[in-house]
Amino acid sequence: MLMNALGVWAILGYAAAALVLIWPALAARLNPAARLPLAKTLLAGALVAHGVVLAHLTFTPQGFNVSVVSAGSLVAWCSAGTLLALWLRRPLESLAVVILPLAAFALGLDLVLPTTHVLAESLPPGLRIHIALAVAAYSLFAIAALQAIFIALAEHKLRQRHPILHFLPPLPTMENVLFQLTLLAFVLLTLSLLLGALFIENIRAQHLAHKIVFSVLAWGVFATLVVGRWRYGWRGRHGVKFVSAGFALLALAYFGTKIVLEFILHRS
Repeated sequence: MLMNALGVWAILGYAAAALVLIWPALAARLNPAARLPLAKTLLAGALVAHGVVLAHLTFTPQGFNVSVVSAGSLVAWCSAGTLLALWLRRPLESLAVVILPLAAFALGLDLVLPTTHVLAESLPPGLRIHIALAVAAYSLFAIAALQAIFIALAEHKLRQRHPILHFLPPLPTMENVLFQLTLLAFVLLTLSLLLGALFIENIRAQHLAHKIVFSVLAWGVFATLVVGRWRYGWRGRHGVKFVSAGFALLALAYFGTKIVLEFILHRS
């Protein structure tokens, strides 16, 4: 009962923070920057409540629950937390307006659709670190993919002088954030893959073949972008294409295979 109450509190906090950002833009009465401290405070409170619920649902007496629903909630929580940390120094209101409702939705699913895929408590420390790095990398790539969408939208609407441009940061700022997020996430993904390779025992028995293939393909896409940025100075359009493609491959690597295994084949 307490966890449900905290979950509802977190969902309302996410929704309220998003509304604080959206309403001034809709009503054209107040600059969104005037309400940023309130939005960040609401987000911080929602993150605390979401974290408590997540710990209760994920760290079970039987072990570590990594079902697709719980993993989605974990990624959403990490994404929202990363957003708040970055938001302290960068103008990320446009990202917050999308990420916060998604975090509320993911938490809601975790509350109403409790599913379990438990990993034993005896997991080696290295494998635990691998999972943590993978979740962190995926969360950063999720934010980067959303940033890529906003960059594509800004470039498309730039010549039309569309009103939505007033809600977005300057294009060079968005591009810098995109490549910074991508580089950090790429480093975490690389470490995660290297560490995970040490714990592969039986690819077929562990249902890892598709996950490994898609993850390595995604790594290759992101590696190409990082090298292109460093060697050739690639900017927005290349970033949008490569980040979108790489994130799609990562989504297939985990959530695609998990959905097929858990909900279609009913296997863990």
